[in-house]
Amino acid sequence: MVAPENLAGVAIIALGMVLTPGPNMIYLTSRVLSQGRLAGMISLAGVALGFVCYLLASGLGLAALFKAVPVAYDVVRIAGAFYLGYLAWNMLKPRGSSPFEARELPPHSPKRLFTMGLVTNLLNPKIALMYSALIPQFIDPSAGSTLQQFIQLGLVQIVIAVTVNGMIVLAASSVSNYLTKRPSAMRTQRWLSGTVLGVFAVDILLRKPMT
Repeated sequence: MVAPENLAGVAIIALGMVLTPGPNMIYLTSRVLSQGRLAGMISLAGVALGFVCYLLASGLGLAALFKAVPVAYDVVRIAGAFYLGYLAWNMLKPRGSSPFEARELPPHSPKRLFTMGLVTNLLNPKIALMYSALIPQFIDPSAGSTLQQFIQLGLVQIVIAVTVNGMIVLAASSVSNYLTKRPSAMRTQRWLSGTVLGVFAVDILLRKPMT
């Protein structure tokens, strides 16, 4: 069973990352602004399947790796800390664009919307590193099956990511209009999310190596 503090840690990081402009957010908002909310929800279904694919593949692979090579956990821990720091820096430095800027895209069929959502997520480096380098930081090998812990933590990330992305799909048009008039709101969001991710990067880096 995963400790409550570890579940909370993954939840906070997942929330910070889903609020960070990236391939998924840009694709979903662009599709909503150009083709409507239904298109956005179909695309989101593809994104959700991508999360499940990452969860199953990474969970099985990392569970076997940590059991066979314990030092691999510490390699992943350090890589995850540096990646979080990189994300924090990219959020805190000035940015010139927003994923909520209106874009014109050609209409796609439901099948292609779903497929594009899936492919966009599978090729998203943020999600790949979330599952390969960040979620493992909250697995305690002494607390039982690492695979079960990974699945529990991964489900927390999926629920948060799909819920927030769903809210973004439903509110994309309104948010786009709001941010166009109030660019300081996007800067505030970047600073808050960047600071949270930076704090977690330092915390992970300072953890004691596994023995």
